[in-house]
Amino acid sequence: MALKAFDRLMPGPNQVSRLREDVNVTAAELLAAPAGTITDNGIRTNLSVGIQYLEAWFGGSGCVPLYNLMEDAATAEISRAQLWQWLHCGGHLADGRPITISHYESLLGEVIKKIEGEVGMDRYSNGHYRTAAHMFMDMVKNPELDEFLTLPAYDLLK
Repeated sequence: MALKAFDRLMPGPNQVSRLREDVNVTAAELLAAPAGTITDNGIRTNLSVGIQYLEAWFGGSGCVPLYNLMEDAATAEISRAQLWQWLHCGGHLADGRPITISHYESLLGEVIKKIEGEVGMDRYSNGHYRTAAHMFMDMVKNPELDEFLTLPAYDLLK
């Protein structure tokens, strides 16, 4: 039944014939930063997802259940790239404060304590959380956006 509905929506191998001539997007629109607010809670979530995904990756898992969602490299990469962009492209919090490394680091301490509480001190101490947090923050602070989240992590596996 569901397959028939899909066939109606996607009757062929692609949608090349389905042009959207009513949509005109400029180069400036493609390059513009999206509108929206940046909050401490959003920063904390990005830090937590990125660190916990990397910790799982170092432990051999390609995905990790976090906060009732299954997170993978794509989600962690979005978290990292968003934090990097906010830091290096002049992002400001909803209250007007600029995004800074020191602000990220102050929130990182809170995030680490929360992760410790969620997974337990034994799991935290015996896991890869410290390595993951250090690498994740180094990538966020790096003046150049690294190509992909897990690429520098391979060097740590050798």
